Amino acid sequence: MSNSKKGKSSDFLVQGSILAFAAIISRMIGLVYRIVLANILGDYGNDYYSGAYSVYNILLLISSYSLPLAVSKLISARVAKKQYRNAMRILKAALMFAVTSGLIVCLICFFGADFITKYVIATPMSYFALRMLAPTLFIVAVMGVIRGYFQGLGTMVPTATSQIIEQIVNAAGSIIGAMLLSAYGLKVGAVLGKPEQYSAAYGASGGTFGTGIGAFFALIFLCFILFSYKNVIKRQVKKDKTKNIESYSSIYGVLFLTIVPVILSTTIYNISDFLDQAVFKRIMIILGESVEVRSSSWGIYSAEVLTLLSVPITIASALSSSVIPSLTAALANNDRVLVKKKISTAIRFIMVISIPCAIGMGVLASPILRLTYSDARDLPANMIRIGAISIVFYSLSTLMNGILQGINKMFTPIKNAIIALIIHVITLVGCMMLFHIGIYAVVISSIVFSFLMCVFNSHAISKALRYRQEVLKTIIIPLISGAIMGGIVFLSYTGIYMILEINSIATIVSILIGVLVYGLLLLVFKEFSEEELLGLPKGRFLLKIAKKLHFYR
Repeated sequence: MSNSKKGKSSDFLVQGSILAFAAIISRMIGLVYRIVLANILGDYGNDYYSGAYSVYNILLLISSYSLPLAVSKLISARVAKKQYRNAMRILKAALMFAVTSGLIVCLICFFGADFITKYVIATPMSYFALRMLAPTLFIVAVMGVIRGYFQGLGTMVPTATSQIIEQIVNAAGSIIGAMLLSAYGLKVGAVLGKPEQYSAAYGASGGTFGTGIGAFFALIFLCFILFSYKNVIKRQVKKDKTKNIESYSSIYGVLFLTIVPVILSTTIYNISDFLDQAVFKRIMIILGESVEVRSSSWGIYSAEVLTLLSVPITIASALSSSVIPSLTAALANNDRVLVKKKISTAIRFIMVISIPCAIGMGVLASPILRLTYSDARDLPANMIRIGAISIVFYSLSTLMNGILQGINKMFTPIKNAIIALIIHVITLVGCMMLFHIGIYAVVISSIVFSFLMCVFNSHAISKALRYRQEVLKTIIIPLISGAIMGGIVFLSYTGIYMILEINSIATIVSILIGVLVYGLLLLVFKEFSEEELLGLPKGRFLLKIAKKLHFYR
């Protein structure tokens, strides 16, 4: 392969790594503030907070979640052909679309909050939090277009930086809002005779306040970057010799045809949490469980289990955002060899990361919960031990969704997600009604859904490109290395805790040991060639260390 192709095949991984790094930092900030927030809100407040967010996420998916992916796909295709004038027209059209769709959904959320929380998710006290989230839908829609524009240009830095700014402001605003409104809700509840419920409901509303403020500051930053970039845009447009200037009507048609499949696939793919909450609570009512049990169970699952399990999956989401425009550009240039190279590299990268994360999370479930939430209960720990495998399945299926969209198989993930979702709901209902296992049914049905998505999407990619993923370095080496790492992590935690009897030190040190051991095992088993190491972020530094340790000559 030529040096230019090597550069092209590794650049998307570097850009994806930038986005993944920012996503990890954002998720870490989010994890810290969610821990604080969870302790402020309690199980009831976490239930109300989760209820509002499940509705917000669905409305976000419908209105604007697909915009960054769709815009980046359309922009990258034009930029690859140096059609900068058309790229600019797509940006303007997408901004108008975002303003319109964001405003409509914002109004639906604000005025329909009472009906949705009462009759759809059976969590009436989520009303306050859902109304607080309504304006954020408008802000995020506009922000998504600008992020997608820069991603289409091949740079993830504006998106990555804005994500970090958004999360920092979000964290501060959420914690302060939750504390102030929890105290206010306590006073309101004392008058109405329900102090605990109203304190939790108002606290959840305060917790969502930070989401809007964070998004607003991130949008201001992105607008500043876009304004700073205007001279570059003008120069590119001036040099553009393209004769075929796309009309706005044709752009809206293409935008609509690109957005709709992405909306459908991402909505169906992500609607499982929304459905899980609605189905779980309805069946618990049928089974005669009290509101306290329903709220407590879902509060633990949403605030602790989902939060921890979703941390590694953010890497897959970031890499998916990076791979779509790069695949689109490669297809635009009719370079199928490069397309397959990118897919192979992305899948290997995600498996190398997700497999040890799943094993580590399963091994250290209870210590991590005690470290983060001061929660020594068996229920959340067992849920994480069971659900840890879904980290691999969700990471891989999320990436494969992006790959299918990148190779213009827009409707394939929709079909796959519908089938998987139907089986997911049947599994959930069956486990609850027949086996009476309560909240564990949600964990099991989520594993089923993510596994089926992996199988269906993998088959679709293989069929579309006559593509077969390499197995040894993608699955076997990471699995063996992860298993050895898991055993060493378990022994190291047990030994350190027996000596010091301090969970925080034992957990953190054993995680660091696990990272080091896993990294060394990958080098021992020659997971990466010298060329592949150089293609990774900080690749020269990694190769230098590997050679000093005599893993490479």
